[in-house]
Amino acid sequence: MESILKALQSAIEVWDPYTAQHQKRVAQLALAVAEEMKLSNSRKELLRYAALLHDIGKINLPLELLSKPGKLENCEINLIHRHSEIGFEILKRIDFPPEVAQIVLQHHEMIDGTGYPRGLFGSEILLEARILMVANTIEAISSNRPYRPVIGMKEAQDEIKKNRGSKYDPEVVDACMLVLLEKKFTLDDLKIHKLETFSQFAFQDRYETDPS
Repeated sequence: MESILKALQSAIEVWDPYTAQHQKRVAQLALAVAEEMKLSNSRKELLRYAALLHDIGKINLPLELLSKPGKLENCEINLIHRHSEIGFEILKRIDFPPEVAQIVLQHHEMIDGTGYPRGLFGSEILLEARILMVANTIEAISSNRPYRPVIGMKEAQDEIKKNRGSKYDPEVVDACMLVLLEKKFTLDDLKIHKLETFSQFAFQDRYETDPS
């Protein structure tokens, strides 16, 4: 499975290096949060696979749309929102545990039911997907995006704190804030090769908060 993961990552990097790096950074933070929450090794492995491929569905979208500056039209937002379903359709056909595709499908779901694509509530959303949603939000707001400059880490933290218990799982937010503040874990310090240590495990300024 590791060879399949690497092949898919390579394909994404050729298509769009920004998306490839974004996925790696999100995976680093998601795994740090999962470690803080004491998830089992097998669940962290599922999260690692899903985080490193969570935007694979965007390969079906035009790059000019993904990098378009300014506010998107409703039809464009709806098109981008399809990426989690497309990613699910891709990954469910690959020899990964079925939970990987489900995490990717759910990574934009919010616990108050306002997320997409299915409008799931609370515990209907896999914990790994709830972690991925928070990590994705932090990375998206605190990093440069193809369509706008960086907003900032403080603003990213404010976003998840403001919506703790509404959009975002409160336990996940608390663990993420602990990792970022008390443990001084910063995205600037991330080293991509650290992800390889997890291979031993068994197994919005365009629209709302922005983490497309």
